Amino acid sequence: MGTGEKGVPEDIISFIKTGSKFIIAGHKEPDGDCVGSQLALRSALIRMGKEALVCSAGPFKRTELKDYSNQFKFIPTEEDKTGSRLILVDCSNMERIGEIHETLKKLPHAIIDHHAAASHPQSTPKAPVYLDANSPSCTLLIKKLINAFNLELTKEEASLLLFGICTDTGFFRHLTNKDGEVFEAAANLVRHGANPKKIFSIMNGGKSLNSRILMGNILSRIESYFRGRLTISHETLEEFKVYGLEGRDSDALFQMLLAIEGVEAAVIIRQECADNCTVSLRSVDKINVAQIAASFNGGGHKNASGLTMQGNISSVKKIMLEAFSKVFY
Repeated sequence: MGTGEKGVPEDIISFIKTGSKFIIAGHKEPDGDCVGSQLALRSALIRMGKEALVCSAGPFKRTELKDYSNQFKFIPTEEDKTGSRLILVDCSNMERIGEIHETLKKLPHAIIDHHAAASHPQSTPKAPVYLDANSPSCTLLIKKLINAFNLELTKEEASLLLFGICTDTGFFRHLTNKDGEVFEAAANLVRHGANPKKIFSIMNGGKSLNSRILMGNILSRIESYFRGRLTISHETLEEFKVYGLEGRDSDALFQMLLAIEGVEAAVIIRQECADNCTVSLRSVDKINVAQIAASFNGGGHKNASGLTMQGNISSVKKIMLEAFSKVFY
């Protein structure tokens, strides 16, 4: 497979150039990087004279995404699909886009992703892949793709792309001295009109009182394991019914947990129905929680991943402790 301008694979460029109608889908339970990637790519495709719509199975759990959710189609129609090509962004597995994968799986598709996972398919004429596991966000790849088409970024696109980069880098706090390219890209986006102060406010402001109450409840239940290297807490089904999805502020919660002296990883288990839990995993430095998540058909990054598992809080906690016992041996 050859590469075009700025390292973008030529088959991805050709896939887009030769198509006229696209559906852009991201993973279920989207984050800012996924949403920013989808919307910025849609904008660029429309400016190229193509038809494009963004699809998501949702739910849009994060408060910073509430103003974007109305731009997404949850169930594409037969008319939407006719003649369309599918672009998966911020994921590589068709099942990761949720229930809508059944209605979209027969479309010719391409993949743009930055998650390192053994399940990544090889590029084929029917499924070209733009994968860079060293990229801290998918929006950075979308920026390179737009540049490869010699398009000047609009202010809206620049804002969406910086929003995604800030989301997946924790507003740059996860970056190291090896990530100069990311700061150069951020500076370029700011020159095109993206406002870091506004993006920070979108990501960290507008939280509800309930989110702080729920956070206090979860913090009050913290349990420490493996000589303080792992913390585990949970959200009950009753709390989920009372506070719902809008009561969550995982980023701030994990910042506090990982700031505890000696903690290398943290787990939050959430009971969302009687027999099913979602599990969020975070870590610092060398602990690779993506490997743990992948072993349970989850996914994510080395230091931030998640999964869904059948069971209740007690049974899931036992499974998580067993999984981490192999890490903290």
